[in-house]
Amino acid sequence: MKKFIFDVDGTLTPSRQKINIHFLTFFSEFVSNNDVYLVTGSDRKKTIEQITHPLYDSCKRVYNCSGSDVYEQDKNVYRDDWKLPWEVERFLLDELDYSQFPIRNGNHIERRPGGVNFSILGRAKDPFLGRQEYVKWNRNTNERSDIADRIKKSFPGLSVALGGQTGLDIGPYGSDKSQILRDFRLGQEIHFFGDMMNKGENDYSLAEAVKKMDGHSYHVKDYHDTMNILQGMV
Repeated sequence: MKKFIFDVDGTLTPSRQKINIHFLTFFSEFVSNNDVYLVTGSDRKKTIEQITHPLYDSCKRVYNCSGSDVYEQDKNVYRDDWKLPWEVERFLLDELDYSQFPIRNGNHIERRPGGVNFSILGRAKDPFLGRQEYVKWNRNTNERSDIADRIKKSFPGLSVALGGQTGLDIGPYGSDKSQILRDFRLGQEIHFFGDMMNKGENDYSLAEAVKKMDGHSYHVKDYHDTMNILQGMV
C-alpha cells in the first residue's frame, strides 16, 4: 500500500489560508481512497481552521508541530514536552531588537509542543498584516537565513529551519519533520509532497530522509501543482 505524506501550507493550501473549496472536494476523495498523512509546523487548531475538521479526521495521522504533536482524529497519540531554554529565548529577543524591519505584530516567539516558531514580524490576530512587506524585506536582506545561521552557530544542539513565509521553526536536534519516519518502515512506498524542500527549509530533512528510504519526494509550487501530480498518479 502506498503511503502519502503531505505538507499543508503551500502544498494543500495557500500559506496560512484556508483550503480552496474545489481542491477540498478533490483531495477529500483522494484521502478516502488512500493512506494519507499530514505533517505541518502549525498546531492542531490552526491546521483544522485551514483544511476543515472532517478532512483532518479523515487522514491516518496528522503530525502537527513538525511531528512533535501527533493526532489520530481527536486522539493525541504523542506530544513532546521540550521547553525553550532561557538563553535561547534571550538570544532571539536580541535578534528581534537588532532587526531593522519596522512592522511588529507581537507574539514573536510562538511556543508549540516540541519547539517554537520565531518571527521578526510576529503573529498578529490578522496573519496577513505586514506579511508581504516582510517577504519583500527578507528577499532583499536574506534576514531569516542569516538569523538561522547565527542560531545554529551559537546553539549547535538545535534544529533550525525556515518555516512558512516569515518564521523559523526551532527545536531540539532531531525535531524536524523527518522525525515522523519513526512511524514508517523501509520497504513501504512513500510519496511526500512539500513546497519548501530547498536546503535550510522545513521540508528538506523529510524529503531527503524519504529518498534514503527509496521513497519519492515531490517539490510542488502550490496546491494546483499537487493536484496535477496526484491526477497523474491515480
